[in-house]
Amino acid sequence: MKIGSLTVDGVRRAGLVHAAEQSITLLDTTVDDVVRGGPTGARGEVLPLSQVRLESPVHRFNRDVLCTGWNYLDHFEESKGKREGQGPTEMPLHPTFFTKGPDTVIGPFDDIAYDPALSQKWDYEAEIAMVIGRDGRSIPEEKALDHVFGFLVANDVSQRDLQRAHGGQWLKGKSIDATMPLGPWITTPDEVDLAGMQVQCEVNGVLLQNASSAQMAFSFARIISELSRGMTLRAGDVVLTGTPSGIGSAREPQIFPRDGDVVVTRVSGLGELRNTVTLTELS
Repeated sequence: MKIGSLTVDGVRRAGLVHAAEQSITLLDTTVDDVVRGGPTGARGEVLPLSQVRLESPVHRFNRDVLCTGWNYLDHFEESKGKREGQGPTEMPLHPTFFTKGPDTVIGPFDDIAYDPALSQKWDYEAEIAMVIGRDGRSIPEEKALDHVFGFLVANDVSQRDLQRAHGGQWLKGKSIDATMPLGPWITTPDEVDLAGMQVQCEVNGVLLQNASSAQMAFSFARIISELSRGMTLRAGDVVLTGTPSGIGSAREPQIFPRDGDVVVTRVSGLGELRNTVTLTELS
């Protein structure tokens, strides 16, 4: 199942996405309710995807977005010597976790806010995200995927100078409003090849990130198991799983998107985000 979110006649609705037919069947409920175990509701009108504007599938957040750092070895290696004192010199033995504020989230085709007065180093990070569908604490790794409602695409847009400036932690440089596209819909695990997803990011048509989920250092199940150790994960929580190599700050010369640039983030089997970096007063 692929389930997306849209607003029809002023009311937020969930919809079943039929990717092959490029259509969506409206449901008499919201994605947030379905994720938390509610009924899918009665099926209604079928609309062409070309005639609707999909929103972020998740709107009701229990807490900050939960994130995983350094989950691709090549990304960890590309940043060595460029992290300005942040982080270890050797690949961690356990997943690295941090959070970002839920006000960062935008829809799959919304503009990415950009304010050069706030930061000069806006970077892209294509990622696979998970949505938790069942509460759990200290979840065994072999049962972890039973707690996943589905998978979707995210771009953890980060402000590298802010990330470095505030005591070596990541919250501030990853929590700027209206900067993280999420979507375009949630795909349930039965339709996902966990080891065969290709994660890509393009800026202005140039492919800058391109890796397989098989390259992840820590599996989806391992992330859930370690994150939940002593800490309850709730249905509706969003968990990002890390970005591969190719980020702008690790390139020579560095590449940082600017006003008017188009960022395309795609994961095979999960869909594509297309967002324009747009001048916005934030500071």
